[in-house]
Amino acid sequence: MRYGCDIASINKTVAVVVVVVEVVVVLVVVVVVEVVVVTVVIVVVVVVVVVVVIVVMVVVVFVVVATEVIVVVVVVVVVVVVVVVVVVVVVVVAAAAAAAAVVEEN
Repeated sequence: MRYGCDIASINKTVAVVVVVVEVVVVLVVVVVVEVVVVTVVIVVVVVVVVVVVIVVMVVVVFVVVATEVIVVVVVVVVVVVVVVVVVVVVVVVAAAAAAAAVVEEN
């Protein structure tokens, strides 16, 4: 077959080309899947970190606000107690002075 086609040679070439194409397709699919999986994992990790940070910030804000409210309540209670004690002392002193004045008149 000097000027003819060698079918066996053509079949081998086609088989090699098919195998190379299959390997390239598999490699491309694997790379694409890995990129997608890595991207999804990164997005999930970022979302989880952001949610945890937000939850921690909210808890800290609530604790700070609760602490401030407790401090304000304690200050108000102390002020009210001091005012009541001062009023009672003034009333008692005034009553004692009035009683002393009444006793001196008699």
